[in-house]
Amino acid sequence: MKQLIYIGVALVLIVAGYFAFQGYLSRSQKAPGLIDGRLAPCGSKPNSVCSDNVSDQKHYIKPIALPVSSLSAVTAGVERSGGKIITVDQDYLAAEFSSSVFGFVDDLELLRDANAGVIHVRSASRVGYSDLGVNRKRVEALRKLLENDQ
Repeated sequence: MKQLIYIGVALVLIVAGYFAFQGYLSRSQKAPGLIDGRLAPCGSKPNSVCSDNVSDQKHYIKPIALPVSSLSAVTAGVERSGGKIITVDQDYLAAEFSSSVFGFVDDLELLRDANAGVIHVRSASRVGYSDLGVNRKRVEALRKLLENDQ
């Protein structure tokens, strides 16, 4: 019986150590940034959403219909949603969201499309396979918050 307890404790410590290491890895990475003036496409894993690639229906999310002259106008909304602003300029914003357990980091990137009057959005987990819909929920909550502020 004692051996089973030791094995159980060892397994819990191994799993916790794995997640702690994954959290560390996510904190040591950065958002992908713009690629040829567009948001980076999502990978094959179900842990991200992006509005800048309509052909990827699995990861597609509608852009935020909010004509703004600068993304600095939406920084307060991102911060109220729990994001930490990393980069902001006229047309691009990058923010990080950290989980309370293990400190996993997700990236939120916004790209203003002045011609279309929308803000394209990409929200992605840095590590792991699935985000259990967290990034999609984050974008929809931000959309609601920003649209209500108008």
